This record gives sequence, structure tokens and C-alpha cells, in this order.
Amino acid sequence: MSVYMTQFAYTAEAWKALVKKPEDRAAVLAEHAQRLGGRVLSFYYCMGEYDGIVIFEAPDETTAASILFTTISPGHLKATKTTALMSVEDTMEAMRRANSHAYPGPRLWSPTPS
Repeated sequence: MSVYMTQFAYTAEAWKALVKKPEDRAAVLAEHAQRLGGRVLSFYYCMGEYDGIVIFEAPDETTAASILFTTISPGHLKATKTTALMSVEDTMEAMRRANSHAYPGPRLWSPTPS
């Protein structure tokens, strides 16, 4: 399964509702992701540009997108940013493959003598 990290920021209205009636959104998201074929690995709240971070796995990008689309659609999030994550092992394999192939960079441009 592929692993994804989504950073999210709630709207002011969402925070107002959560403060008035606290709710475990991690449990809600975990159940939702599982119904769509994914699995939440971790869920944290944070301070800064984003209000929280979720790390989840999905069998493919289509499943990951469906989890995200349905999560975003109620309108309680003002921003999201999703990044596909790679394990150390996958990254090491990518480096080994890259080492065995050369990619030529651009050639230096030099003016034609007149």
C-alpha cells in the first residue's frame, strides 16, 4: 500500500463547532478511510499554518483521492496539502536505480563566433 501525508486546516466555523462539542475526528476519519479501502496510520493536531496532519495508506492513488475528496466535500476544511511518502527502503532502491543510469544535463550555451 502507498502512504500519504495530508496536512489540513479547519475553517473558523469548524473550530467553533469542535470547541462547542468536542469530537474525536481521528476516529471518524479512520472509520471513513477503512470503508473506502484505506487505513489511517496516525493523526495529530499541531500549531502553525496547518491545524493537523494525517498519515494514511491506500492501495492506489484513486482510493487516496476518494478518501480526500469525500473528506474535503463537507466544507469544514479551508486548506489541505497531500504528499505521497516513500519508505527508506523504496528510496534506497530508487537511488540504486538512478545510480545505474546517466541523464545528460543541458549543454553550456556558447555564442557562435562572428
